[in-house]
Amino acid sequence: MNFSLTPEQEQIRNAIEKVCAPFDADYWLRKDREGGFPADFHSALAESGWLGIAMPQEHGGAGLGISDAALMMHTISATGAGLSGASAVHMNIFGLHPVVVFGTDEQKRRWLPPLIQGKDRACFGVTEPNTGLNTLKLKTRAVREGDHYVVHGQKVWISTAQVANKILLLARTTPVEDCTGTEGLSLFYTDLDRSKVEVREIEKLGRKCVDSNQVFIDGLRIPVEDRVGEEGKGFSYILHGLNPERILIASEAIGLGRAALERAANYANEREVFGRPIGMNQAIQHPLARSWMELEAAHLMVQKAAWLYDQQLPCGAEANSAKFLAAEACYGACENAILTHGGMGYAKEYHVERYLREAWIPRLAPVSPQLILCFIAEKVLGLPKSY
Repeated sequence: MNFSLTPEQEQIRNAIEKVCAPFDADYWLRKDREGGFPADFHSALAESGWLGIAMPQEHGGAGLGISDAALMMHTISATGAGLSGASAVHMNIFGLHPVVVFGTDEQKRRWLPPLIQGKDRACFGVTEPNTGLNTLKLKTRAVREGDHYVVHGQKVWISTAQVANKILLLARTTPVEDCTGTEGLSLFYTDLDRSKVEVREIEKLGRKCVDSNQVFIDGLRIPVEDRVGEEGKGFSYILHGLNPERILIASEAIGLGRAALERAANYANEREVFGRPIGMNQAIQHPLARSWMELEAAHLMVQKAAWLYDQQLPCGAEANSAKFLAAEACYGACENAILTHGGMGYAKEYHVERYLREAWIPRLAPVSPQLILCFIAEKVLGLPKSY
């Protein structure tokens, strides 16, 4: 068992760090204050060819695995870009995996190259205000009318919808009362026609430069050729992207936690009180040391989950555990970074308060920690289903 990065992975990390170098802490602080999508950062990664790291080579991607994609996202976050930088490109990395697996050759030729090149920006429309994590009860309807579907409904917490021109949309094509099991939902990838779709930004705690939105759909017409796979099979298609999403989020969280820990350790070495650096005090040392260990342990679970996925082995328990452990370790590291800075940790110029605000994201999304615990209890420990 070898935990070292391969020479190719070293190249990925070094290349990503080089692309991220111009986008320093002051850049992300400014974005946090002013908002506005980091289009120049997105373009820099697109021009360097990194937005297709996990996409098929025949469509302009690199054809690499989730382990390499997770390394890329970890590196972006760890440079100090945090969840703002990672979220700006997250959808490009693995969001269209259902298209890669279930799309036709024509659809892949039409959709993947513009996304990889950064010409298209996509958002993912699943969550609804009245269903939350109960995806099988989604109410947004897509009704077939000849060679089109007509969609009406509402989505919430849809990232990048302010700047996206495409949407990967899960909608109901069969009334819920007529459905059994997981059938009745269909998946579409189509133009975000703003004459039929209203996008309202949600003011939120952090990550201001990557918008989150309520989306109101009123008569959006989707050509049949924009449906991914069979009608009614959409839920099973998005399941193929859930484990990679959890792995990527976990890797991003670890990167953010490590960025916070680095700032805390540097400050503890430099800050002197009573004639000595505060880093000499065990009350400062021990929380940071604990955070280092927690981040390392979570990272090992990320690596295991990613390896299992790349080997096409079951990884649901590991992917969910990686997301849970990474989110908790990240939050603890960011909190300790603020405490290490004392009062200055509350000041924006030291960056760590921004990290703590972003650290809430992997704790809350894309699945709650409570539901992960339920999943492990049921699927791993064999306990009765509780929901």
